Amino acid sequence: MIDQATVQKIFDAANILEVVSGFVSLKRRGTNYVGLCPFHNEKTGSFNVSPERGIYKCFGCGKGGNAVNFIMEHEQMSYVEALRYLAAKYGIPVEERELSEEQKRERGERESMLVVSSYAKEYFMDQLHRTDEGRSVALSYLRQRGIPLEMIDKFGIGYSPVARDAFSRTALEKGYKQEYLIKTGLCVEKEYGLVDRFRERVIFPVLDIAGKVIAFGGRTMSSDKKLAKYVNSPESEIYHKSQTLYGIYHAKKSIVQQDRCILVEGYTDVISFHARGIENVVASSGTALTVEQARLIRRLTPNVTIIYDGDPAGINASLRGIDLLLEQGLNVRIVLLPEGEDPDSFARGHTSLELSEFIAREETDFISFKTRLLLGDAGGDPIKRAGVITDIVRSIAKIPDNIIRSVYIRETAMQMEVEEQVLCAEITKIHRQGPERPPAIPVAQGTRPAVPETLPVPVSPCDVEERALIRYLLLYGTLELDGETGEEEVSRAATVGEFIIRELEDDELTLLNPLYNTIREEYQKQLASPSFLPARHFIAYPDERVNAEVADILSDPYELSKLWSRQGNLVESEQMKLVDFLPKVLNNYKMRRLEILILDINNRILELQNDGNAEEIVECIKRKKALYDLRGRLSQELGRTGVR
Repeated sequence: MIDQATVQKIFDAANILEVVSGFVSLKRRGTNYVGLCPFHNEKTGSFNVSPERGIYKCFGCGKGGNAVNFIMEHEQMSYVEALRYLAAKYGIPVEERELSEEQKRERGERESMLVVSSYAKEYFMDQLHRTDEGRSVALSYLRQRGIPLEMIDKFGIGYSPVARDAFSRTALEKGYKQEYLIKTGLCVEKEYGLVDRFRERVIFPVLDIAGKVIAFGGRTMSSDKKLAKYVNSPESEIYHKSQTLYGIYHAKKSIVQQDRCILVEGYTDVISFHARGIENVVASSGTALTVEQARLIRRLTPNVTIIYDGDPAGINASLRGIDLLLEQGLNVRIVLLPEGEDPDSFARGHTSLELSEFIAREETDFISFKTRLLLGDAGGDPIKRAGVITDIVRSIAKIPDNIIRSVYIRETAMQMEVEEQVLCAEITKIHRQGPERPPAIPVAQGTRPAVPETLPVPVSPCDVEERALIRYLLLYGTLELDGETGEEEVSRAATVGEFIIRELEDDELTLLNPLYNTIREEYQKQLASPSFLPARHFIAYPDERVNAEVADILSDPYELSKLWSRQGNLVESEQMKLVDFLPKVLNNYKMRRLEILILDINNRILELQNDGNAEEIVECIKRKKALYDLRGRLSQELGRTGVR
């Protein structure tokens, strides 16, 4: 793990304007900068960057945070990867916490393998473009396949010469260790020495989501029928085929912007789509879809369109992948190409507009797809028709979201002319038999959690008031309060932060919103530190949900005015009115909490009346009276007789 002192150096050095400007065109507007949001499609810029506060915020899609959050979101990196990226950008040496000897060995091995793989990519590209053999054999083949030069460069396509040890010999001469040439699968050790795995092949580098070269695929240029058409890197420390999607690095930005991932089968399918300007495309590389691949897509979008060949093999591949994607919470649509076509040939034979229109016109949801496909085989046989319904219901049962599942049940009932109750009963039966629910997604140290990052923070009935309190802590927490205003309660506290924390402690109140309570707890821990700067501290806090929420709060200067006034000039005097506002904000919050307690106790009394528990009813009534008395006192303090 990165040493905390180094983390702080990175946050201090990372200028939000410099970082974001590397990806977004920004124009100055007052003290802030504005541009088109890179995370969703828009024509009018709603993406704001505040150099003063070190945050970005999009008022269109709601995304916001600090420089690290931006790199994580834009480049789809983990927290640690984003820190390393910014450290490299600003020339900060990364200090690590003390690692065990085993951890040091594993890290050194992994990094060495990545270095060797990166060199191999450059070597193969050089062979393609700068040697007679590469140009005559491989480059001419790629051009015949209709792959433009810009796509060859974009995807780093190369060539491995026919000589059995051309690459290994050159790599050893350059100082790369034989151990890592073998472990990456680039070379195979024989009794007579190293042999290149990919010799006489066009090379397709495989990149992970962060753009690191982790593996290769090689298409043979030999006429020898005994040789495999494609050879891929073996599993290794840096490459796990089931966890990788070809093209994910080049597609991730477009997938996020389009909010859809198009899934095809092979390398050239992806490249041909990119050549037509459709970039939100990845490939499963000719293998059956895996849970890890589905989760990788889910990090970027919940929407998937599968495009497979129109032959029986392509259709069967589609059917196998549907249930797995549904089980991981993805919304699935399917496009079947005309028979005899594959995504590569179809893309090359059509313009960008024709391709986009075809997908939009032909894609269907999985129910319509399965219904049309399977009912064709069932004919008029009622038994086979029942089997089709059962097959579709089993797919629906895998959907983890109850609401989405209910929508598909209704649609299936309409299409198949079956009562909804029958389908619901069948799904209940399947669940009782112990279906596999989507397993909890393990999160390795230093990686982003795959599911929690997409879930909203649970809201509480007091979110407005709690957000107001957090905003005061962030903006004014270190300001000293003026004790000469006549507010006795306020004058007992030296700062705004101390006053709020003390008031919550005195009434034993924790904030109901878990995220806001995390901020409150951390704030309380930092109160004694003389160097504590609240906004700066939480913008750099090592929890991206906290970063994003703090950025959101700091980006909305009118939050408190919503609580107290509609007058436009109120915010301008907010700081001057702190002594007046603070007790009102806190008392308003306490009032809301009291109302919740009163509602709970009223519900409890109703339950007890049904149970006939007289003694407990009496105790509840006493507690209710005490709460009403307290509510009356708070109402007087707030200057009103009724409850808000």
